[in-house]
Amino acid sequence: MYNLFLIVGIHKKESLNLVKNTTSYALHFSDSSEVSLPEKIIIMRIETELKLDYKDVLFRPKRSVLQSREEVDLTRKFTFKNSQQVWEGVPIMASNMDTVGTVEMAKALAQHKIITCLHKFYPIDLLLPLFETTAAEFTAVSCGIKDDDINYLAKVHAAIPKFKFICLDVANGYTQRFASVVAKLRDIYPDKVIIAGNVVTGEMVEELILRGADIVKVGIGSGSVCTTRIQTGVGYPQLSAVIECSDAAHGVGGQIIADGGCVVPGDVAKAFGGGADFVMLGGMLAGHEQSDGELQTINGEQYKVFYGMSSETAMNKYYGEVAGYRSSEGKTVSVKYRGDVNNTIKSILGGIRSTCTYIGARTLKDVSKCTTFIRVSQQSNEVFGKNS
Repeated sequence: MYNLFLIVGIHKKESLNLVKNTTSYALHFSDSSEVSLPEKIIIMRIETELKLDYKDVLFRPKRSVLQSREEVDLTRKFTFKNSQQVWEGVPIMASNMDTVGTVEMAKALAQHKIITCLHKFYPIDLLLPLFETTAAEFTAVSCGIKDDDINYLAKVHAAIPKFKFICLDVANGYTQRFASVVAKLRDIYPDKVIIAGNVVTGEMVEELILRGADIVKVGIGSGSVCTTRIQTGVGYPQLSAVIECSDAAHGVGGQIIADGGCVVPGDVAKAFGGGADFVMLGGMLAGHEQSDGELQTINGEQYKVFYGMSSETAMNKYYGEVAGYRSSEGKTVSVKYRGDVNNTIKSILGGIRSTCTYIGARTLKDVSKCTTFIRVSQQSNEVFGKNS
């Protein structure tokens, strides 16, 4: 009898012994410890280690000496590796989606010392008044990697030289072109804090930081209006990505942003528990007074349109069509109108402070050191409806 397994990860000069010592499977015969394999077999590799999302864990509570949530300090102070810029604030970011990363959002979130990454389609004249206010310290200018994007960034810099953050954003941060643009921008703007992404694995985090990025955005396919995982089959469970990428970034002196996957305030806390330096929010900040998007009335209730930046809606809006060589990797939804974003921010920050009291973390920096995650099969009791 023969036991036939999937052949994976076998390269021309690898020995059978090497394959047996990996977590991958190889062709194996039950009556022999040695198997001859063709020299040119190069097939896929399977990683069998469990990967986790925020929904798969809860914090384990611990004895705490904190008397009140008021004692918790949610501010962080960073000196960034490559720009050597110093920044202090609450390390949460509004996503650079055009329905979230708005000037109005930046003005509101700056009051909480939270960063807004503006979307990259803003006319420069609409940015000028914002950067004359204290919100400038908490606002990032976004761009892509095309020549038009780089030229737009140069024009913004000429008009507003004092801006501090550049958010270099593409869906796939694994291309050599992307890494080269990171290095190019570092040469052109040596004193700007460069945010670069998106990636989900440690080796690419390290490369981008060594190329010049200060902060790397981590997350592929985890966003609420992202369909990359459906369209491409590519992705990585977000909590595991954060844990692995934060370890890689900190090893070379950089930081990461956990971008995507947060649904409730507890998820934001879990991202910090997993080692994230910043957490970026999109869907949780959509549908507010300060958000963009068409206001709709459905069955007597108000909604705002929210869509992914790789959706058909976004591509038609900014490029006139979905290019023939690609497909939409985002969806368009209607989000119930939520009013003033300040109320949502207070709820998120209050939830994080409460997390800190449960695990004994006096500061946000202490959260990952105080974190023990437990795997669970259920997050909450939803007998009277879904909790949100």
